[in-house]
Formats: sequence, structure tokens, C-alpha cells
Amino acid sequence: MSTDRYRGYRDPCRAVMQRLGFKVWSEVRMETTRGTFEGLVLPRSETSDELHFALKLGTGYNIGIRHDTVRAVEELGFREAVYKIPEQEFPKDPALPRVKLYGTGGTIASRLDYRTGAVIPAFTPGELYGSVPELADICNLETEKLFGVFSENMGPEQYLVLAEKVGEAIRDGYDGVVVGHGTDTMHHTAAVLSFMVQNPPVPVVMVGSQRSSDRPSSDAARNLIAATWTAANGPIAEVMVCMFGPTSDKYNLLHRGTRVRKMHSSTRSTFRTIGDIPLAMVQDGTFTPLHDSWQPRRADREVTVQARYDERATLLYYYPGMLPDVLDAVVEKGYRGVVIAGTGLGHVNRKIYPALERARDAGVQMYMTLQTLWGFVQMQVYETGREILQLGVVPLANMMPEVAFIKLGWALGVHPDDPDAVRTLMTTPLAGDMTEREPHDGYLIFQGGVPEIREFLGSVWR
Repeated sequence: MSTDRYRGYRDPCRAVMQRLGFKVWSEVRMETTRGTFEGLVLPRSETSDELHFALKLGTGYNIGIRHDTVRAVEELGFREAVYKIPEQEFPKDPALPRVKLYGTGGTIASRLDYRTGAVIPAFTPGELYGSVPELADICNLETEKLFGVFSENMGPEQYLVLAEKVGEAIRDGYDGVVVGHGTDTMHHTAAVLSFMVQNPPVPVVMVGSQRSSDRPSSDAARNLIAATWTAANGPIAEVMVCMFGPTSDKYNLLHRGTRVRKMHSSTRSTFRTIGDIPLAMVQDGTFTPLHDSWQPRRADREVTVQARYDERATLLYYYPGMLPDVLDAVVEKGYRGVVIAGTGLGHVNRKIYPALERARDAGVQMYMTLQTLWGFVQMQVYETGREILQLGVVPLANMMPEVAFIKLGWALGVHPDDPDAVRTLMTTPLAGDMTEREPHDGYLIFQGGVPEIREFLGSVWR
């Protein structure tokens, strides 16, 4: 239906509310041309249009209902919500470990501000205690907000500050560090911290949530509790990502910062260790090791921080038919390093060979990784790989493409005038970024629909 007939109304939704006799914060059963919905009528956010009602369903999800689809409304009750996290003084117990929590903008605990439609993070110790009181039984928590950015806006500027701050917290005697971060690029930041903060004596744990705290299915509290417990008591002194393990609320997994990747856009168990197995499980204050090799917690305060980064590194994802001008353009723009995500064992087409040669002659460092994510670059097997090796492209074993990209930017920053030193850093395993082999259970992809997987899932899926 055209909206022209509603131009005389300043607010078509308000007109429908007056006509059918309900208001904001009413619990309603709303009959529409697209079905019947029950939920809470929410105030409109500043970014919403005047043509749709916002209805919070019993599942916790919000939906929009266009005003001219509403046929009848039954008011079931009235429930004005108060979206304020109770703030209480965080208890201090000298017998408990000290943990520093840095915020970068990711939502861990939150409240929903319907005036703006934004999910506002709870971040002060008092807010976190009011939201997740279990934290007081784990540690003495201190917080510091470093940034307030979406994770897609995290970059070298933030990396440098964060790495220095993590080093500062370690030297100040904290027993562990937690970094609250948005999930979309958490694995990139985990990788860069793994290179910039070397040999930490205590756990450095990155944590986020796939679903904000105002939703019944939120993973925020469980993730935060597990991450904080790991920082306070865990025996692993590495940079890790702590997120949901299974789809059910059972345990969290600790993933090594250079071998973890976000693998699903919305499911809570989105983070997976690639080419290896997770370091450990954390469940209700219990640590269960899974991996047989990790750096143990130490009593000293010694840590090496190399917070440097050169933004003139890039990642090129090879595709069939790619033309040489793509790489030529990168070189012409002054980039000093290129990571290629190649096909198979580390291949690109022959059309690109002249561009690879020009890049090599221009002093651009070139490294090969795999689109498959699992497996090793093996450029000696086929003629194509051997030819690419001769053009100066360096294989990076089983390093993941985005980890190699992050490592290259860091290595170029550490050694701006020494290509050989950069190459040595890139080809030397520093934080589990390359491994000698992949374990037999480091590659598992269940293919739904086949009988054996149906049988297995039927026994474990809840």
C-alpha cells in the first residue's frame, strides 16, 4: 500500500495506536495481514521510521510491524521496562587474584537504550557486578575503557595502544588480563597481541559475546565469567580467545590467539581452532586441558612488548582469472608486503607471474598461504608452485591468511629497513602461528545429512 494516504498524519503509528486503544509498553496480541504476534510495544528509537511498530517478542527478539498491516490489537497488559543495570560497589577480597579488564567497545554486559536503539555496554566494576555478581567470587576486578569502537574499526592505531596497556598491566602485578572485544575481528586482534606481547607470564584472555545481554539467549555472562576465571586462575600464559564451546550452555573453549577464527556470523559457538585443537575447556571454575603443549603461568613480571605496525601490508585472495594489474596496483601504491591466499597447495595462475616478478624487483615481500585454511603450503609438489617459489614468493606452512597478514604488518614495523629480518620473523613460529603438523582431530567438518553424522548428532544434539 502506498504511503501517500498517510502524508496527512504526522505519525501513522500513533494514529493506529489511538484508533485501536493501546500504547507504548503495552503487552499486546497484534493481528496483522502477515499473522498474529504477541509482544511488548517498544518506544521508537531515533533511527527508526514512523511507519513501523517495534515489538519485542517473548523470545527476546525485536521485530518491526508496518502500521498499515495491523488489523486488530488486544491489550494483554502493561509493563514499562527499566533498562538500567543495577550498580553496586564491587567487593574486594585480598585473598583473590587481581584482574585487569580492558574495554575496546565490544558488548559483554549491556543494557538496551530504547531512546537511541543502541546496546550500551556496562563497564564499570559496579555495573559489571550488578550484571554478573559471580565475578566477585573470582577476582578483584579493575576496568579501564580504552576505546569505544565497533570491532570492524579496530586497527593498527588501537593495536599499538592495547599492546602497551596489556604490558603495563602485567608489569603492575595483575594476575591476568581480560580484553573485551567485538567478535567480528576478535581473531585479528588476538593474533596481533600474540606477536606484540611476547612471552607473557599471565593469561591474556580476549572475550566478547555474539548476543547482547538483553536477549534471553545471550552468551555474554557465561563468556565473561569463564574469561575472568581463566585470567585469574588459569595455568596458561598465552594470548587466548575464550568463547562458547558447544551450542548448549555447558562450557567455554580457550583458543590460541594465532589459530582461532570466527566461522559463523551469528551462532554462539562461532569461534573454532583451525589446524589444531583448542587449548582447554573451562566449565564452572574447572580447567580441563585439551592440548598437550602451552606456555605455563609464571611468577615473574617479565614480558616483551613490541608495539609496532606498518600498514603497508595487504592480503590478496587469489581467484581464477585474476589479472596482474591487481598486484601491480598494490605495488604502485607503495605497499611493502603482500600475503597471498592461494589455491590448492599454494598456487596462482601464470598470468600473474610477470606481476610477481615486478613486485619482487621492487623489494615487495610476498608470502603464500592457503584458502583452504586447513593444511600446509607445499609449493615443491607441482610445477606451478616451484615456478612461484623462483619468483620470490615465500611459503608459510599452515599459517592462516589473516594471521599471516597481521604478522607481516607487525614484522615490517619491527624491522622497517631489514627485509631479511622480516623474512626470518615471518618464517619462524612465534606463538603457535605455524605448527610442525596438524593433529588427526585438528580437521573435523561434519557434513549434515549423511547417515553416520545424523546418528552421531542424534546422540549429542540437544
